[in-house]
Amino acid sequence: RCLSDWSSDVCSSDLPTTRTSVTIPTQIYASLETIAKQKKVSMAWVMRDAAEKYVSEQWPLFRGIDHE
Repeated sequence: RCLSDWSSDVCSSDLPTTRTSVTIPTQIYASLETIAKQKKVSMAWVMRDAAEKYVSEQWPLFRGIDHE
């Protein structure tokens, strides 16, 4: 699935991935779970979407570019 903040020719599924684990407050997890159910997507998709949007906000000139 391509995300709206990425250029149309770059989809998150086309990029190399890294597995991670995070600890978040229960209330935020519940909100993310609700969003996932409403959008009919997985929790992982919601988390990736949120992370990609955050990175785009932090580095707007570098959308879709490796930030190492």
